[in-house]
Amino acid sequence: MRRSSATPADGPDAAHQRGPGVSDATVEALGKLSEALEVVEHARGLLYGFHRLTGKADLALGEAVQMLREAGHVELGDDIERQIVGRNIISGRWSFQVVEDYDDGYYAEFKAAEKRARDELLGGKRHVYEAEMKEDRRTHGQEHHEARPELVQNSERDHLSGQS
Repeated sequence: MRRSSATPADGPDAAHQRGPGVSDATVEALGKLSEALEVVEHARGLLYGFHRLTGKADLALGEAVQMLREAGHVELGDDIERQIVGRNIISGRWSFQVVEDYDDGYYAEFKAAEKRARDELLGGKRHVYEAEMKEDRRTHGQEHHEARPELVQNSERDHLSGQS
């Protein structure tokens, strides 16, 4: 990653700057770890979506079973209810139990490992790699390319007062 030529007044805030002696390789490795955590977060969201959709399907299936019975297909409705309504999706588990196992196991360990690495190597700072990437990619001095939110407010205030 290229180091930015931004001035301190125009660069990332202290919470997003590497400390003295932190190498490019360390920042890149922690950037990759952060990327991996983002994928885990996405997977977790999909797992929660799976949980919600599975529950919604089971409730709709219960309604369909009742409708089959009301339409005169009692035996078929009874068979479907007995075989599928309320069934475990994985041996011994409903989807909420899968979500809990994921959250308490893999997800918790992954989050803890990522935090430990940041704490030990960057003093707990988050997104240092991304902040440096932003500095490389943005056009310094260009509107909508500001380094930090408070610089946007100052730029907009100056523009409105004719000081731009």
